[in-house]
Amino acid sequence: MNESKKLQALIGPQESVRMMNAMQRGANRRDVLAMLMAGGMQATLAGSLAGLAGVAHAQTPRRGGRIRVAGSTAAVNDTLDPAKQSNQSDYTRCTMSYNGLTSLDGNLTPQPALAEEILTKDATTWVFKLRKGVQFHDGKPLTPADVVFSLMRHKDPATASKAKALADQIDDVKASGPNEVTIKLKAPNADFPVILGTFHFHIVKDGTTDFTAGIGTGPYKVKEFKPGVRSISVRNEGYWKPGRPYLDEIEYVGIGDEGARVNALLSGDLDLVAAINPRSVQRIRDSAGHAIFESQSGLYTDLVMRRDAGPGANPDFVLAMKYMFDREQMKRSIALGHAVVANDQPIDPTNRFYFADLPQRSFDLHKAKFHLQKANLGSSPVPIVTSQAAVYSVEMALVMQQTAQKLGLNLDVKRMPADGYWSNHWMKSPVGFGTVNPRPSADTLFTQFFKSDAAWNEAGWKNDRFDQLLLAARAETDDTKRRKMYADMQVMVHEQGGIGIPLFLASIDAHSKKVKGLAPIPVGGLMGYAFAEHVWLEA
Repeated sequence: MNESKKLQALIGPQESVRMMNAMQRGANRRDVLAMLMAGGMQATLAGSLAGLAGVAHAQTPRRGGRIRVAGSTAAVNDTLDPAKQSNQSDYTRCTMSYNGLTSLDGNLTPQPALAEEILTKDATTWVFKLRKGVQFHDGKPLTPADVVFSLMRHKDPATASKAKALADQIDDVKASGPNEVTIKLKAPNADFPVILGTFHFHIVKDGTTDFTAGIGTGPYKVKEFKPGVRSISVRNEGYWKPGRPYLDEIEYVGIGDEGARVNALLSGDLDLVAAINPRSVQRIRDSAGHAIFESQSGLYTDLVMRRDAGPGANPDFVLAMKYMFDREQMKRSIALGHAVVANDQPIDPTNRFYFADLPQRSFDLHKAKFHLQKANLGSSPVPIVTSQAAVYSVEMALVMQQTAQKLGLNLDVKRMPADGYWSNHWMKSPVGFGTVNPRPSADTLFTQFFKSDAAWNEAGWKNDRFDQLLLAARAETDDTKRRKMYADMQVMVHEQGGIGIPLFLASIDAHSKKVKGLAPIPVGGLMGYAFAEHVWLEA
């Protein structure tokens, strides 16, 4: 029971509200104590209740104030188009401006958002009853036509949606009533409301082609947006969630250099920063005015070996590189314990479909050397592209470089700037690194990153059997059978895929202690990038 509920239980809801209102108007502990004693309460009890009221008041969200927030990415192709979001800055900004039909809570369970009721009988046909009274930032009411447009545009190749592989399962979307939308899928998918709670499926106005103004139904309106530089968002006074958001304004910037983010936080120039390196944790904790906010999830940085070009086209090279991962050393020396060991497959232990019986691939120089000899690559250096943009990738590459030297393999570590890394190097280098933010379900992760035709199929790995299992698992309502399918898919990625995943990483953020309201949502740091409508500033 929190302090507000304790106070209500002790003195009743009416007296509790009167006391809290007085404190919001500026009453201090002495004033509250006088109020209680004037009613005949003993001094000792009144003193205890006044102290409890003070704590409750401190925990009560306060409206007003402005904060500056920094993520780790900034690029000229930063976007406010939900379909084209591709990094944490995009996710954060779009979550300020837009809502989805559903949203995901701290257990990754879909909750009603713009849809206040969701109905299905067969997991193929879904009926969404829209929330009444919702308006876009320009005053236009939310209608079924907005939902139809927002979802169907993902299926159009001309949109170049990052979620097209997810949207392809949608067969039809139509308005089935004045406040109702019916979505028919090509096959059953019990996780469909989860998918609609992910970043790309935010609802925009019917017919929108210019997204620079960020006109949505979300908690903040866009005041300024300069891609690659900054954005300023101001409170949406007409937000459909009563009392939300709390802050007046949020300035968001992308700063690729982690040291610069930390320095700006500690100097007071920033109030909340994402993607903290474990080596900075103690420095931040030693600062009296700052704190660490950590979320364990399925975040991973992976070694990407393109299976369709370069040395990764040789499966023995791929296996050799995977056997060169000293995972325990990386956990200790790179993540400083803020991680769990992974096994070259993308489903993390917190996921209900994680296949725990998959034998752990060990650090094995003998097997690595065997496969390198079979690969017969010659003596030419193998470039391996890294960047601070891909969390810990530089450190991982340097550890692997030292290991490779023992085997006669020359890994040429090429460090690229964080700015522009995702557009210029990720998926374009034969051997390099990526970072994949957590996804809310096994189906979403496999569909976006491993399906043969997925836009983000990092390694260009194509497998018909995998694609068949993906569709079958999505349609399977028997959890036992579904679990077996996902286990088989994890084995396939582990054995044949062109990615190596040594660790699942904790998301580490840092903030001024004046910033309140943070709580983990395991689809990424900054509360799954949804902090904006939840946080508030201490008085």
